[in-house]
Amino acid sequence: MNLVEPRVASLFGLQLSSSLALFLTVGLIAWLFRRDIREKPDISGALWLPLLWLILGCSRSVSEWLNIFGLPVSGAASVEEGSPLDAWFYFGMIAAGSCVLIKRQVRLSEIISNNGWLIVFLLFCFISIAWSDFPLVAFKRWIKILGHPIMALIVLTELDPEEALTRLMKRCAYVVVPVSILFIKYYPLLGRGFSPWGGAETTGITTNKNILGAVCMILGYFFFWYLVQTWKSERSRWRRNELWLIAGFSIGIWWLFTEAHSATSVTCFFVGILVVVFVGIRFINKNLIGAYMLAALVLLGIAEATFGISTQFSENLGRGSELSGRTVLWKGLLELQTNPILGTGFESFWLGERPRQLEGIFFFIPNEAHNGYLETYLNLGLVGVLLLIGLFVATFRKIRLELFRNFEWGRYRLGFLVALILYNWTEAAFKTLSPLWFVFYLIATDYPRIHVATAEASVGVESPEESGELLYAKEQ
Repeated sequence: MNLVEPRVASLFGLQLSSSLALFLTVGLIAWLFRRDIREKPDISGALWLPLLWLILGCSRSVSEWLNIFGLPVSGAASVEEGSPLDAWFYFGMIAAGSCVLIKRQVRLSEIISNNGWLIVFLLFCFISIAWSDFPLVAFKRWIKILGHPIMALIVLTELDPEEALTRLMKRCAYVVVPVSILFIKYYPLLGRGFSPWGGAETTGITTNKNILGAVCMILGYFFFWYLVQTWKSERSRWRRNELWLIAGFSIGIWWLFTEAHSATSVTCFFVGILVVVFVGIRFINKNLIGAYMLAALVLLGIAEATFGISTQFSENLGRGSELSGRTVLWKGLLELQTNPILGTGFESFWLGERPRQLEGIFFFIPNEAHNGYLETYLNLGLVGVLLLIGLFVATFRKIRLELFRNFEWGRYRLGFLVALILYNWTEAAFKTLSPLWFVFYLIATDYPRIHVATAEASVGVESPEESGELLYAKEQ
């Protein structure tokens, strides 16, 4: 499919051709990146790796992009096989990311000691390959998922991890938001599609409306958090420019939200914001954050059992009492014969002929559970679900401590964690290349802060400053 498609659309009353809109979009993206780089942020060039990883997760695969730009490549032979080009490209990125971490002398022992539950969860995913019907496919997908912690560690081992996260999200928005608007308004064959769940849908730079909604949730939540940081800074030209930038992208993201019609993403976006605001209230005791969260869960459980608030909320959003058919799908999936303890193996449930057992529930055969916890149960069984819950609890405990060390970073992590946990009630984000899954690794992974060695080199030994390498150690 060629990117150039004759089309004229209206933008603020102006009639623009698709070619002119494309030119202006490319110019805007170039200007935004030039502005960003001229600020000389305290980050390394290695940040381009996680940026590319995140942009691909928020958009389309490499082979799909090449096809769009008129460079046709052979697609996936089957769902099981996938695209060889994509597989090798992601493997190359993972290898390059590993080299960055090795050069930075990131210690595996430190990763394990600071992220025990995360390591156990990944190890169980690897072990579950043994009972998969498609072990080679499951192994390939497990290799891909390793890209998330590797890319997250590149961000977290920068000299200033918060600055690195800010640049990562802003640069991702520079590409994803303008291109999504461009595709939707001027290239509808790329920006709009058809879903068996609800007919015509708006996809933007992504491949379906739910992913577009998830991307808007990630970026919209970030820009709100970034607004809070920027608003508190001293009045300056930089502050004014950043507020204009935030306002512009917030408007664009909200427009994409309205086009995507993803009720789950919008709801979780506001829940994440409420958490950020709540923990920032002066009289809120940070020592009792766990009690507040537990109380909220208990109250939600009581309200659901007594009044069925999820059904009422779904009806108010126009999704019906069955959550757009999800409850029917969940019932059908739970009736299938799978191993309740160990599941079918890592990312293996939807492979082969198994999904055909759902034939007749809808006029199409689903390819996901639309519930992250049910998806985990189908693939990894009750053991996997319990490990996932343990991972969430461990992440919350890290975040609770972070609220006392670095409050702003701590509440970013907390708000996103709550939003992600809620999101997976009606969508499945615990999947290989999901951008939400990647951001989860960013907030769930801990690594000691960086110290650059400044001691003079001893005789015959090159100093870290001369070699350009960084040494990593725990904060004193």
